[in-house]
Amino acid sequence: MTAPQVLGIANGMFEENTWLVWDGPSRAAVVVDPGEESARILREIRDRDLQVQAIWLTHGHLDHVWGVDDVRAATHARVLLHALDRAWYDRSREQALYYGITAFPQLAPPDDECWHGEVLSVGPWRFEVRHVPGHSPGHVAFIGHGLCLSGDVLFNDSVGRTDLPGGDTATLVRSIDEQLLTLADDTRVLPGHGPETTIGRERRANPYLQR
Repeated sequence: MTAPQVLGIANGMFEENTWLVWDGPSRAAVVVDPGEESARILREIRDRDLQVQAIWLTHGHLDHVWGVDDVRAATHARVLLHALDRAWYDRSREQALYYGITAFPQLAPPDDECWHGEVLSVGPWRFEVRHVPGHSPGHVAFIGHGLCLSGDVLFNDSVGRTDLPGGDTATLVRSIDEQLLTLADDTRVLPGHGPETTIGRERRANPYLQR
């Protein structure tokens, strides 16, 4: 096997993509951005007999952290988040109220921080953390083995919104230019919403990235 296995789970009212990434032989796994439908996410984990070691968060917006505590309680996995998005994470219930959502959990704090340049492991597989602010101050992407878990920074034919507090269009485009478009064209982009794409396709055709 030349790459880790991945499964995208589009879930919840925001159609957020939760990603499972795992090593086939050992079943060691991580959950990236557990969303609203935590029971469904846990069912997929159980069905594949995955041993979840960590929960990696690309950022702290409510749709990407909704299921954190349910998944953490069931798997005893450590939760990692960039320090600059901690304010978003801590205010996730306030975010929910903005959308009229009253039944949102009070999340326990993350277990640890992740930072730009850090290397995280999934069994034998190594992923680099890249800080890609612009959608939110502490947004990160996880890069490795031909995969780019891009959260809400880069999408198929689109980029992340920048109208929320802490967002900035120029910063977002610079993050994409410097941290993502430097990757190989065949790198699979696994985004926080919508279908997967590739770096090459977005370099050539994404209307938000054409100069």
